[in-house]
Amino acid sequence: MSVPLTLLGLLEREPSHGYDLKRDYDTFFNRGKPLPFGQVYSTLGRLARDGKIVIGEVEPGVGPERKRYVITELGATEVDAWLTEPVEAEPNLQTILFTKVVLSLMLGRPAEEYLDMQRAAHLKRMQELTAIKRGGSLVDALLADHGLFHLEADLHWIDTTIARLDALRKVVRR
Repeated sequence: MSVPLTLLGLLEREPSHGYDLKRDYDTFFNRGKPLPFGQVYSTLGRLARDGKIVIGEVEPGVGPERKRYVITELGATEVDAWLTEPVEAEPNLQTILFTKVVLSLMLGRPAEEYLDMQRAAHLKRMQELTAIKRGGSLVDALLADHGLFHLEADLHWIDTTIARLDALRKVVRR
């Protein structure tokens, strides 16, 4: 997740205070892992330094002054370029799970047991995502679907790999 570009996108929607940006980011983009306030303000500082945002209105607050941040043309151009650029197709072909399977076979360890444990972890996470999907908003449901579809693909890979373990064992133990 690109925090700077996401904050720029939120600012293109409307000028905002740091607190409001954090709230919107946490609401829509960062389920289960809130964006720290320090990261919000350090990111805003870098964006201002780089000319992508400016500080608009400054209002007195209970604590420090409340600054309203405004996106610049440079920042809007960067958001537009980012939004129109396709996301790199995932996953790449070197995954941790694949590496663990190959190493366990090379070392004579029980790869099938490891894959069974991974399947159980995936199924548990799928149950959690299904609960989120059932009890959450449309945003929650769409994010949960994204995770569920990836986990389903992983489960298919796990089953296919288990079926081919003997052949893979021969290849990696040469």
